[in-house]
Amino acid sequence: MSDPTMEAVIVEADKPLTLGTVPRPAVGSSDVLIEVKASGLNRADIMQRAGLYPPPPGASEILGLETAGVVVEIGSAVSEWTVGDRVCALLTGGGYAEFAATDEGSCFSIPDTMSFEDAACLPEAMMTVFANAFMRGQVDEGQSFLMHGGTSGIGVMGIQMAKHVGAGPVFATAGSPEKVQACLDLGADYAINYREQDFVEVVKANGGADAILDMVGGDYIQRNIAAANLNGRICNIAYQNGFEATINFGPVLMKRLVLTATTLRARTNEEKRAIRDDVVATFWDAVANGDIRPVLDTAFPMNEADAAHARLETGGHIGKVVLTR
Repeated sequence: MSDPTMEAVIVEADKPLTLGTVPRPAVGSSDVLIEVKASGLNRADIMQRAGLYPPPPGASEILGLETAGVVVEIGSAVSEWTVGDRVCALLTGGGYAEFAATDEGSCFSIPDTMSFEDAACLPEAMMTVFANAFMRGQVDEGQSFLMHGGTSGIGVMGIQMAKHVGAGPVFATAGSPEKVQACLDLGADYAINYREQDFVEVVKANGGADAILDMVGGDYIQRNIAAANLNGRICNIAYQNGFEATINFGPVLMKRLVLTATTLRARTNEEKRAIRDDVVATFWDAVANGDIRPVLDTAFPMNEADAAHARLETGGHIGKVVLTR
């Protein structure tokens, strides 16, 4: 490509997000360059903007951990993709831009009938759910599962993926009657309004949870321990209510619980490819036929990234907020 620059969203401290001109990303031997059509937003973007979640060494400083678009260039060692392919992809950064580069093993083929906006809802959420609920949490047929934040971008995928493999009952927490209904519509067996009900009481009254996926932390840590069954697995992907808590570990000992936490962004390309491959093998046919569906809350033009962040920060969304080009 002759033009070495591109348009991207620029972060400046204490200023609104704006569009500017930056260098186009380099394409490594195993990379694909994607012309961005849509990019998913994540709370990690909010944290990075606030200076609380810096990108891994060598990653793009541009916000954005997932994107959907068209492959316009491939590295010399790329074997899975060709120019013109429609892909959605996990990124270490760089999604809020005209072009984004990523390892070929972090890409998924977009089903023919799916829009770029819908496809941008999938990579980060599905890979995060798989790496935690399935790899660490061992969610499987007949296993009861509690998904906190059931209408978050992660939550809407967690409910659907658990139901797809036959897990149950599937519990989900949400913060309003509308969100409770959305969880039920996605297949949750029990949807709990955490503002009105104690999720521990509801879960225990209905058999307890064999696996829990949580992004809240704080006081939820002890409450998750209480809700978990014997040999239960509690997986944290974030700590929105705080990293610190006073914990009684007695029930952890007596129930033989596993407490674990992971992140996805800093994993190696090989680890991400393995997760991608498992997601494709287990779930991508269901995505293609509509049994697992993206949940798009709102799409904003990329020049309205600040408004998109505001939508995410208010917490009123159901599913994903995306930027479009």
